[in-house]
Formats: sequence, C-alpha cells, structure tokens
Amino acid sequence: MWLLFAILSAVFAALTSILAKVGIEGVNSNLATAIRTVVVVIMAWGMVFLTNAQGGIAQISKKSWTFLILSGLATGASWLCYYRALQTGEVSKVVPIDKLSVVITLILAFVFLHEEFTKRPVIGCVLIGAGTLVMVL
Repeated sequence: MWLLFAILSAVFAALTSILAKVGIEGVNSNLATAIRTVVVVIMAWGMVFLTNAQGGIAQISKKSWTFLILSGLATGASWLCYYRALQTGEVSKVVPIDKLSVVITLILAFVFLHEEFTKRPVIGCVLIGAGTLVMVL
C-alpha cells in the first residue's frame, strides 16, 4: 500500500509544480505560499476529523511535538523558497533541483537515523545528482 501512496504523492507533487507556476503569475511568492498553506491546513484537519483521529492529540509526546513543529518549520521554509524559485525560474529547472532533496534526505537518514546506506542507494544518489545536472545545465 505504501507504494501506491508514494506514486500518488509523486503525481500530486508534479501537479503542484505546474498549478503553482500558473497560479503564482503576478502574485507575491510569500502570499501564494500562505494561500497554499491555508488550503493544506484546511484539507489536513478535514482528514483528521473525517477519520476521527482528533482524539490522538492528547497522546502526543513532548518529543513528538518538538520534532513535528521543527518539521513544520522546515516545510514552511521549503515552500517559501520553492515558490520564490518558481516565481523567478523555469519549472523544468526548479523542480529537478528541488528533487535533490531525495539525495539530501538519504544522506541525512544515514548520518542521523543510522539507516543502511548500501551500494544501491549510493548509485541512485549519484544518478539523481548527475540527472539533475543534465536537466538544469
């Protein structure tokens, strides 16, 4: 099931880039990010209530709160930078560079989460990095 959701995530992320590029025309990138964020917040809380998950708030530990807040701040910073890049750059160049996050994530997972970093992920990271260079140069 994770694979289906991962594929859907990629499809929606692709749509996000195209829709954002069209929608951001003539709009301040920070304002556009704020509008997008409000929509995401409404949608996320809608899913919480739709699935009756709101009761779990009380069980969230301080550590989880801390890291979820930090993750939210990182997401916000990413979205602000992404929308600014989209506003001034071409989607076909911004998106591949943004997707270098895959390489950075794998490196951080290895360093901080001590996940296994075998030959396959290393080769994949090199190929993603090389592919990014080919796409943007």
